[in-house]
Amino acid sequence: MAGHIEKVDGSTLWGGHGSPFRISYGKQMMWFFLLSDALTFGALLTAYGYARHQAFDWPIAEHVFNAMPFLGEGYPLMYVALMTFILIVSSVTMVLAVEAGHRLDKKGVIKWLSLTVLGGAFFVGSQAWEWAHFIHGTEHGAHIGDAVIYGANLIENEYAPLTPQFADFFFFITGFHGFHVTSGVVINLIILIQVLRGTYDDRGHFEMVEKVGLYWHFVDLVWVFVFTFFYLI
Repeated sequence: MAGHIEKVDGSTLWGGHGSPFRISYGKQMMWFFLLSDALTFGALLTAYGYARHQAFDWPIAEHVFNAMPFLGEGYPLMYVALMTFILIVSSVTMVLAVEAGHRLDKKGVIKWLSLTVLGGAFFVGSQAWEWAHFIHGTEHGAHIGDAVIYGANLIENEYAPLTPQFADFFFFITGFHGFHVTSGVVINLIILIQVLRGTYDDRGHFEMVEKVGLYWHFVDLVWVFVFTFFYLI
């Protein structure tokens, strides 16, 4: 029979009308997308690790990322630790939003998804500030001959004058992740608006919240690896 997978004896294994894994088509496609995205991030971090292993001079994270907004320098890794904490908390609020959706608790979904959006927006804003500080540089700069280099760009940077690829990897990998977080915030906001409008009440389920939740958890997990590679090792 067309659309069916049959055993040798003719009995049907799967009729083709539903998933044999008891998972919706949308969730399957989300998992496929996340798998491909994981391979991309894995390749980028592998390249970063290789470049760092081959480099003669590599900056110490505590010396580079040691500033706090409105407080100045002297707080090594404090702000990035705060960013990481907020992002992890936003993953918790997303879990609670998905759980509320399973119970068809619209108010719970609105509350927890709103907090997830706020947490993601805080992270994106913090990363923008960190980029600006990274580009601007310290007040002392780096003295290379008669020149003084402040901050970093894709050609040279004061943090690693002999290994400018440090800035290249920083901008690309954190920027790529920041793009994912920004996309997640926008998508979560769109879903939140749909929840407020009662779209999923009409459907009788909040599966869309669960699907975007998978994406959000992936973004948070990737940041754990980026944070470890760039700031801790």
